[in-house]
Amino acid sequence: MTWKIKFLYIQSMGIYVNPNNENLKMDMASPIYVDKSMLISEINRVVKTNKRFVCVSRSRRFGKTMAGNMLSAYFSKGCDSRELFSKLKIAKHPSFDKYLNKFNVIALDVNAFFSKYGPSTDFVPLFTKNIRDELISDFPQVNISDDEPLAGCLEKIYATTKEQFVVILDEYDVLVREKVAEPIFKSYLAFLNSMFKNNNLASAIALAYITGILPVVRDKVQSKLNVFDEYTMVGSGRLSEFVGFTAEEVQGLCKENGLDFEECKRWYDGYNINGIETYNPKSIVSAIDSGKIKSFWTQTGSYDALQNYVMMNFDGILEDVKTMIGGGRVDVNVLSYLNTMTDFRSKDDVFTYLIHLGYLAYDEETEQCYIPNREVRDQWILSIKQSPDYRGVMELVNASKQLVESTQNGDFAAVADALNKAHEQICNNQNYNNEGTFQAVICLAYFYANLKYTIVKELPAGKGVADVVMIPYVPNIPALIIELKRNQSEKTALTQIREKKYGNALEKYSGDLLFVGVNYDEKTKEHKCVIEKFVK
Repeated sequence: MTWKIKFLYIQSMGIYVNPNNENLKMDMASPIYVDKSMLISEINRVVKTNKRFVCVSRSRRFGKTMAGNMLSAYFSKGCDSRELFSKLKIAKHPSFDKYLNKFNVIALDVNAFFSKYGPSTDFVPLFTKNIRDELISDFPQVNISDDEPLAGCLEKIYATTKEQFVVILDEYDVLVREKVAEPIFKSYLAFLNSMFKNNNLASAIALAYITGILPVVRDKVQSKLNVFDEYTMVGSGRLSEFVGFTAEEVQGLCKENGLDFEECKRWYDGYNINGIETYNPKSIVSAIDSGKIKSFWTQTGSYDALQNYVMMNFDGILEDVKTMIGGGRVDVNVLSYLNTMTDFRSKDDVFTYLIHLGYLAYDEETEQCYIPNREVRDQWILSIKQSPDYRGVMELVNASKQLVESTQNGDFAAVADALNKAHEQICNNQNYNNEGTFQAVICLAYFYANLKYTIVKELPAGKGVADVVMIPYVPNIPALIIELKRNQSEKTALTQIREKKYGNALEKYSGDLLFVGVNYDEKTKEHKCVIEKFVK
């Protein structure tokens, strides 16, 4: 078959027919560029198959636009990208030549139209007209009327020429997230239905690649887009390594740019996509550009988006948020959420939504969610700071610096008193004696320690498992091994640390080490503490 190819690209301020590959060139010329071109090999696997409908949803800051630029440059015959891609990994893959610059491509940035025309304009007719006019010009042999829908245009072109199209739809979900008026939303649904749920058009589509923040909406859009395989922040299958930066990639960038990898790990790591350690790309790039490791989240999003949802009055949400701010993990059912902005029916729906936004990470094996790193945790603190519901949490956060100092100074009475107050603030009558809550309270009470320590819970050590271990990443402060007991004694906890040789877990650590034994008495609801300095 002879491929006659055109490329149409719609960007923020207009339509570009047969564009060059300048977007990819600029991306590659950036001071920091990570080669994600092997994504093309995975996409090539599904082109012209019944798996050719691909929906990739990622939170902001995770490189959706750059991936679209790369795919556009690869498939478009509006440019010759062979030399450009010769510098990338994909050039050595057997599938590289298969579809290089060989398809008609229509790439539509829905958010660009929304930003330009606003929520009160039905812009489907606008982008349809722009694309249709270009198609009429480029396919004069095809009888396309001036009011032909886009799907009708592609059907007629395929019927006449047998030419297939690659459709790239970026930010497909913007009208869902912005909750536009029903007539505008229905017009957009009709467009999606005509493009992706149309047997007459199916043969003309070689690949449909759509991106967004949310997965396919399951109450209204699913019937339109249920042909799509989804790759999300909950699970991305074969595309997982392309969701963000991997640990290996970040380690290389840190080495090249003189940045502390371990510090980057504390600030920007924590996402686990199908077992792949994943970093926030935007924050890594910003840290390298500025030469500073700090929070860059507020430059791309407001904590108001988080605040509005953690304040929802769902059973258990308050306790779970406290647990996660303290570094804990909570169970979540990610299957119930309908992927909308209106149908939140439980805390599971709220947490799943926050996973897709990147405010939480998800562990598929344990089916639990958690706050991934320090950068995101800072946003959580900002979001609850002014809420009366979380006043107790903020009091603990503010008091945690003194608790850390009291522990380092061996002031066991002050530590016990602080833990008593923490338990009272965090726990209700139902979970006060819950063992998991006990550990969560300890971690939340020591919130300030996150600024100086790597905190590990349930660390295999010596002949057992240490409850909480705090390993300093700043100099001149002691490491802490904390053992927790209930209805026994603080001295029993200390004895267990010694006898089970928990200190062996820190055999490579050469600084001071404190053993901290804590006992909680269910009857008196009081903590007692003993602290012992261990000299290695």
